[in-house]
Amino acid sequence: MSNIGYIRVSTKEQNTGRQHADFASANIKIDKLFEEKISGKNTNRPQLQSMLAYVREGDTVYVESFSRLARSTKDLLNIVEELTSKKVDFVSLKENVDTTTPQGRFMLTVFAGLAQLERENILQRQREGIDLCLSEGRSYGRPSAIISNTFAENYTQWKAGKIKAVDFMRIENIPKSTFYKLVKRYEEQNS
Repeated sequence: MSNIGYIRVSTKEQNTGRQHADFASANIKIDKLFEEKISGKNTNRPQLQSMLAYVREGDTVYVESFSRLARSTKDLLNIVEELTSKKVDFVSLKENVDTTTPQGRFMLTVFAGLAQLERENILQRQREGIDLCLSEGRSYGRPSAIISNTFAENYTQWKAGKIKAVDFMRIENIPKSTFYKLVKRYEEQNS
């Protein structure tokens, strides 16, 4: 009988520290932890699948909140059903739900529905914003990175081997992914 923790954030830039702290503040000793930085839009997540394969009868799976485990009611209920079929308990700290009780199973269904409603509302607002931008002839999304006034000079120094790529990125104050996009655009414009 082990306590299994599952921690998830959506992107590599996000920090899992708060979820670790939540387990600690609840005085839960986690015997095995599965952690990943990936979207929860579906269940095709390596650590989630590993956790589901790992759990055994009598184990308890702990999550900080439902949204860490699944983003849709269907996925959440399917995951909990799989855990239940293996006689594994499920506890969500934020929602204070424990599936070992009928009340906990009922509350799980209610909260899962609310989580899905919230996700669908976000997507609807996003679609409405995009439609508004398009109807007004405006662009939407992240603005394109701009080639600075000093880019050409730094590009020339970089290509001549006078500065390294990391120095070029630091001087221009741009991340690696943006750097290579700008280099490609600059080369296309100046070829």
